[in-house]
Amino acid sequence: MEQSKTAVVKSCGTLKDQPQLGDFQKYVTALEQDRGFTSQTTIDKCLLLGEEVGELFKAVRKSEGLLVDSNSDFSEIADELADIFIYLCAIANRKGIDLEAAFRSKEEKNKRRKWVRV
Repeated sequence: MEQSKTAVVKSCGTLKDQPQLGDFQKYVTALEQDRGFTSQTTIDKCLLLGEEVGELFKAVRKSEGLLVDSNSDFSEIADELADIFIYLCAIANRKGIDLEAAFRSKEEKNKRRKWVRV
């Protein structure tokens, strides 16, 4: 079983040093192909993203010392953020969105906004 897990990781390739956002999107495309996730729809990925956000919130609650269910499983915040990033890339890939270009475009719009307390 461990051998097949290694084969999956190798077939996805590796990220180059200092990858650009587009490199992550390409990597997610490859890992989805290798792991058999290409048939999942955008809606599937959005629902899975929502689950991961919930897991992130649970991990943050634990790290902040808030009350939590003692029977719950908890992950590390970094792991949940990485899962969220993978799903974000997968959704963008399905919609043909270049995340770097989208980020830059949106940030230009945000720079023109005025932020005030009301």
